[in-house]
Amino acid sequence: MSAEGRVEIHTDGACSGNPGPGGWGAILRFNGNEKELKGGEEHTTNNRMELLAVIQALTALKRSCPVDIYSDSQYMRDGITKWIHGWKRNGWKTADKKPVKNAELWQKLEEEKGRHDVTFHWVKGHAGDEMNERADQLARDGMEPFKRRKRSA
Repeated sequence: MSAEGRVEIHTDGACSGNPGPGGWGAILRFNGNEKELKGGEEHTTNNRMELLAVIQALTALKRSCPVDIYSDSQYMRDGITKWIHGWKRNGWKTADKKPVKNAELWQKLEEEKGRHDVTFHWVKGHAGDEMNERADQLARDGMEPFKRRKRSA
């Protein structure tokens, strides 16, 4: 459970095909209360869903607060804590001068992160971590309507 006064958030993204139908899931925990969030998109990537899970979770918080985010996405964690500084310095270009993928999501994540005191934690995915498994199930549930739509097209 979260440390006193901190919101604990577990997130995950999923994609069927990459790109393809995708989903994201998040579990917010605070003082013994839990809230589950999920959603998806018809044509997306796993990385976009990993970012969107964190963005949606932070956006759901009504006021500024200390937050611990647990994710199995090293891409998300390293991007927002390390790589983003160079991307901004380089005008949202990578070290090899290519446009940063998902720049609009990185910018939104940075904006939401700025509203809170956020600490990012990496957890090994699909390794039995109960909260990571629940977030993964939410992400797969969020993707399901878009998978059905693709099958019926």
